[in-house]
Amino acid sequence: MNGATIATTTAALRVLETSHPPGIYVPPQSFTPGSLRPNATRTVCEWKGTAAYWDLVAEDVTATAAGWSYETPRPGYEAIAGYVSVYPGRVDACFLDGELVQPQPGRFYGGWITNEIVGPFKGAPGTSGW
Repeated sequence: MNGATIATTTAALRVLETSHPPGIYVPPQSFTPGSLRPNATRTVCEWKGTAAYWDLVAEDVTATAAGWSYETPRPGYEAIAGYVSVYPGRVDACFLDGELVQPQPGRFYGGWITNEIVGPFKGAPGTSGW
């Protein structure tokens, strides 16, 4: 954001969901201090539980609700507790193993699409009923 790197890690976790590209979750300590600001937004995933949202901050630029985490995820998702995922379409760029990530279509989903990931994916017009 704003040309600044706000997170780097070799300890990310990948979550796979039906009809979605992978979601990438990053340990919170991998973010630059001060780059995560709590946001009041909450949503509920029927599988993972209640998501808390984060504003991402780089100098004087804020990407509102551009990240989310599950502080106490439901059984089966305990490994991602506290890890933060980022919407690639709400920040300047996300990279996975040096490759620029393409955002999942639509504003609701936060999947990370790389050259090795093949759709179709939920999120584009006409896919809400999948």
